[in-house]
Amino acid sequence: MRQDRTSHTGLGGWWGIFLPVVLVLSHLSILSHPNAEAAPLGRRAELTNGLTLLVAERPSVPIVTVQVLLKAGSLWEPEDKAGLANLTARLLPLGTRSRTAPEINETIEFVGGMLYASASQDRATLSLTVLKRDLDLGLELLSDVLLHPAFREAEIARETRQLKGGIRQKREYPGAVAREAFAATLFGDHPYGRPVEGTEESLDSITQQDLVEFHKRTYVPNNSIVIAAGDITLEEFQGTLDRHLQGWHRKEIPALPSSAVAPPSCPQLVTIDRAITQSHIMWGHVGIARSNPDYYALSVMDQILGGRGMTSRLMRTIRDERSWAYHVYSSLRAGLLPGSFVVGLQTKNETAAPAVTEVMHQVRAIVEAGVTEQELEETKDYLIGSFPLGIDTNYGVVSLLAAIELYGLGMDYPDRYPAIIRAVTREDIQRVALKYLHPDRGILVVVGDLAKAQVPSYNAKESCTD
Repeated sequence: MRQDRTSHTGLGGWWGIFLPVVLVLSHLSILSHPNAEAAPLGRRAELTNGLTLLVAERPSVPIVTVQVLLKAGSLWEPEDKAGLANLTARLLPLGTRSRTAPEINETIEFVGGMLYASASQDRATLSLTVLKRDLDLGLELLSDVLLHPAFREAEIARETRQLKGGIRQKREYPGAVAREAFAATLFGDHPYGRPVEGTEESLDSITQQDLVEFHKRTYVPNNSIVIAAGDITLEEFQGTLDRHLQGWHRKEIPALPSSAVAPPSCPQLVTIDRAITQSHIMWGHVGIARSNPDYYALSVMDQILGGRGMTSRLMRTIRDERSWAYHVYSSLRAGLLPGSFVVGLQTKNETAAPAVTEVMHQVRAIVEAGVTEQELEETKDYLIGSFPLGIDTNYGVVSLLAAIELYGLGMDYPDRYPAIIRAVTREDIQRVALKYLHPDRGILVVVGDLAKAQVPSYNAKESCTD
């Protein structure tokens, strides 16, 4: 039986129990070999059709994880077809010209593998995990769903119903309401301003032909990256892949949208009245793209302000000292285009006003006075020390290699990362804080019982025009 019709196929039977154990052993194997990190994380090749291959050769565990990354996220869908990129990706494993969804599911489950697809704003991904001995079969299935999706009307209708049900369900969660209101206010008609899954109305407008045309336009080799990690070499992987991707030809691809959103010239306040005991609060503004050279200094600053959990300034002052919130965070969301910088928390309605006041105080403090040397050194140690933990599994390696290629970081990025972080100074932190933080021009969203919350004066207006 399918566990999730939306995007996942497989991971059944005994291997579904055994795989986590193997992954743990893989982790322990890596940690027990101090020289393992000396070798390059992966090898890179470009095929004549424009496809980029990245392979991390990790022979210690007989598992191979493969991911196809395509610049086919919601950034590239028409505004009036919101949700098209996501629906396209979700339908890939649900039937091809020669296989039905149950046939695909049964085949991958028989060998205990996983095959799933998803989409975000910047990308679409198709992922496969199988035992090394079943890689040829896995790549046969992956290539079939990648190149020959059927987009059957019955599956389109079923997925659309499921998505619309999820959209309706989200309205019951104040946190989700706050996030969507913040994004819509900040980005407006920009693709980053709308939900990846679209709206009920936009989903109703998507036709089978829309899906076929979007797939034809964006699912092309020179718009794709294929990453593999596990018991395989670059030469072996390329040879196997060549057999399964024959006939996948280079085409003209759509350009990355160039529009960017400027910070508003005055603060904005969005309030949504709900009969709930706690207010859900978000504050923030436009951030930067991942390619911005100030990304690393801003990342360190973000960790100090609200990214390092219990040790961040926001957690210390709002949670530990005042007990206004169980969790409060800041987040720098940088993508192919400038994303957002946001602070979020959940607190009792009665403490919403002082909590927001304290958030703004902490943001202004880091802009005006910067950070201490102790905060800076502890945060750099944390970032450098935790970096290897993100690549202790095949999935972690694949994810990092995908980011390296997507954002043009260079294959030596893992080796350079510690020095990049170590080079950040207090002067860098204050410079980027002054440049990119706008405590008096952000967007404040409050979802709660407004009679009790008493939203603080933020010098905010219900609308703001530049």
